[in-house]
Amino acid sequence: MHNQSLFSGFSFRFLSHFSSNLFCRSFSFLLFCLLFITKASAEPLFTIHGSNTIGARLAPALVKDYLLSKGAIDVVVIDLGNNETRVEAMMKGQGGKVSVQIAAHGSGTGFQGLKSGTADIAAASRPAKRSEIEDLADFADLTDKHSEHIVGIDGLAIIINPNNPIDQLSIKQLGQIFSGEIDNWSQLGGGVADIKLYSRDDRSGTWDSFKRMVLGKEYLLSPNAKRFESNDELSDEVSNDIHGIGFVGLPSVRRAKLISISDGLSKALTPNTLNIATEDYALSRRLYFYTDDQPSNENVIEFISFVEGVLGQGTVADNGFVAQFVESIIPESYADLPQDFKQLTPSKQRLTVNFRFKQGSAQLDNRALRDIDRLAQFIETHPNKKLVLIGFGDQKKSVERAQLLSKLRAMAVRRALVKLGIYPKHSLGYGEQLPVASNERDSGRYKNRRVEVWLAE
Repeated sequence: MHNQSLFSGFSFRFLSHFSSNLFCRSFSFLLFCLLFITKASAEPLFTIHGSNTIGARLAPALVKDYLLSKGAIDVVVIDLGNNETRVEAMMKGQGGKVSVQIAAHGSGTGFQGLKSGTADIAAASRPAKRSEIEDLADFADLTDKHSEHIVGIDGLAIIINPNNPIDQLSIKQLGQIFSGEIDNWSQLGGGVADIKLYSRDDRSGTWDSFKRMVLGKEYLLSPNAKRFESNDELSDEVSNDIHGIGFVGLPSVRRAKLISISDGLSKALTPNTLNIATEDYALSRRLYFYTDDQPSNENVIEFISFVEGVLGQGTVADNGFVAQFVESIIPESYADLPQDFKQLTPSKQRLTVNFRFKQGSAQLDNRALRDIDRLAQFIETHPNKKLVLIGFGDQKKSVERAQLLSKLRAMAVRRALVKLGIYPKHSLGYGEQLPVASNERDSGRYKNRRVEVWLAE
């Protein structure tokens, strides 16, 4: 009995020691794993803050395809809730697991993230405001081509319920509707029913674009409008409300009905590939990434280069936005063009690129500078194509002055192309003819000051 008791005691002490030791080792191993995981996820390659239009689906898709282009495996997009996403992957040569953090809470939050240092890239569905440019002047010149990057082109879609008979509206009518000045569908040729308004929230770049392009300084949003942080949620609400009308980014139309929009004397246009790519559609807008003009993070530089390149633009197109590819398309409205115009462009083919200029300047804007290179690449693959550059402008005190300025715009594009060894067949100015927007607003005049590119043969 004594021996049995002794043995039992020894066994108990041995097992206790063994168990304790095993526990410690297991705990240490677990702690190591947790620290490794924490380290792997705590330091993302880069962070993107800002626009919901970009951040909801496009930014995660761009990041995923970027990582795949670098040879990553096991790439996963994790929805963290609250409009936040993490993209994770296994990357050889990067210490194994890598990640990118995306927070989509509105364009304004992107610029706040740049200032606070919590974001490497600001995603915006409108250009940086003057106040933001000034606020971040010590960080970077947000107007510089090395800081401002055009991701793709979006059309601000005006949506209604599929059973609503309305097919088109003007910018002025939209301003009256969303301000509450027009509050019944019968005032627009529809049935007798109160109009229900759906709008993005104040942090949204989509809201900023709508406010700038539609409401302007003349109208204020009705207090009866229901506000949303998410494009998709807004679209679904409109789809379920026979009396509803709202605005979203083009990829979020979903089950809603899309209507055509006119501005001033321009023809009502639907947001199709040509009308959006050329920014002729009254509610077209650019999507932006803003960065430091000299990023210290090499991953940011590589990612931006990917986004602006062929692969990245393919991702933009795959996600419902309009990519910045140069393609030839026959416009639906070609038959309506003046006869002398059609004599210049007998091929009936227009390229999906317009050249525009910095506000108050004769210098090409940042998209135009990049499009010069894209047009050069197009000519390299189509050496027999001859270009026709046709400049347009806004209204001036005299028709002659408007025509002269439009001619000068066409010549500015020509000079940029000649530097690359490309010699357009014609460079002409059509002045204030064929407006695509109203000249009553700055945004409209900016759209009208353009150079179209057509093929001569």
